Amino acid sequence: MINGKIWLSSPTMHEEEQAYIKKAFDTNWVAPLGPNVTEFEDVTAKYVGVAHAAALSAGTAALHLAVKLAGIKPGDKVLCSDLTFSATVNPVSYEGGEQVFIDSERDTWNMDPQALEKAFVTYPNAKAVIVANLYGTPAKLDELKEITEAHGAVFIEDAAESLGASYKGKMTGSFGKYNALSYNGNKIITTSGGGMLLSDDEEAIKKARFWATQSREPFPWYEHKELGYNYRMSNIVAGIGLGQMEHLNEHVALKEAIYQRYEDGFKKRNLPISMNPYLQDSKPNFWLSCCLIDKTCPVKPMTILEYLKKRNIEGRPIWKPMHMQLFYKDRDFITVRDNVGEDIFARGMCLPSDIKMTVAEQEMVMDKIAECFA
Repeated sequence: MINGKIWLSSPTMHEEEQAYIKKAFDTNWVAPLGPNVTEFEDVTAKYVGVAHAAALSAGTAALHLAVKLAGIKPGDKVLCSDLTFSATVNPVSYEGGEQVFIDSERDTWNMDPQALEKAFVTYPNAKAVIVANLYGTPAKLDELKEITEAHGAVFIEDAAESLGASYKGKMTGSFGKYNALSYNGNKIITTSGGGMLLSDDEEAIKKARFWATQSREPFPWYEHKELGYNYRMSNIVAGIGLGQMEHLNEHVALKEAIYQRYEDGFKKRNLPISMNPYLQDSKPNFWLSCCLIDKTCPVKPMTILEYLKKRNIEGRPIWKPMHMQLFYKDRDFITVRDNVGEDIFARGMCLPSDIKMTVAEQEMVMDKIAECFA
């Protein structure tokens, strides 16, 4: 409990971050780029299992550059996860593309491979597929990638929420031609902000770094032939990331313990609640523990969340599906089932998952949730 509140997922800092930051100050590397940035890119690429990485100002910036690298032009169709945060899909609009939203399946709450196959029937010329690993749970990445590549489209993995997770022994963030990570304040590790673009394509990462530094040509003066962006990560921020990376596996283990306590605790209390599922051949990073209330139960997630809020406990609704957002009301939505994402949104919620939460505090959270069913 920090400042009298149990948080959804707050930053957890260690001593190593300060050492990297101090080094940056001592060497006057406080401007964008510098040795911390280069090392952070190298460490992350090695951990994830890709050849190259570009440290950027946000996960959204990484996704934007991935969309650019995929060659998305105005009017191009991009098949996107529907049950996700808007940052997954907004970059398609930055480049003038048009999203087609693909429903979830119940095994992982992620993009449904059958719905993706159906979407390619309607949109055989779709240029790319963007798949998010919701709440740190890997999607059926090999199936989705195989379908995407069979139709000649570019596979982009949004691993913003899933750093430290793996699918069939391979780390998430390595399945796409282009992959994106996020270091937002509430993620499994944080740099306070920032993101990373990863790829085995060295030329693509060089191009991304070029775009991210205002597309400045190699002249003594400022010369520009292409539109550029101010997307590079600072050396200070990268230092925080290096310190955090030393504790990533520790954070994942603590998050998994929280998930397991919720699963056991809800069963012990005989509550009509199930945890967010995952495949047995995957290992989530358990960034956020989420749950689903049984269909037959009249208690609604917002009732519980409001009850917790009054007791200074932070929870959150499940992401509202993109096809339900007013901004995207004219976009197509493809499903082969019963609108899985809408159902998860209606019955699901994100539970306090802060790794500084004590066992006693988590037990108290579950007790308060149980009171809503009394």
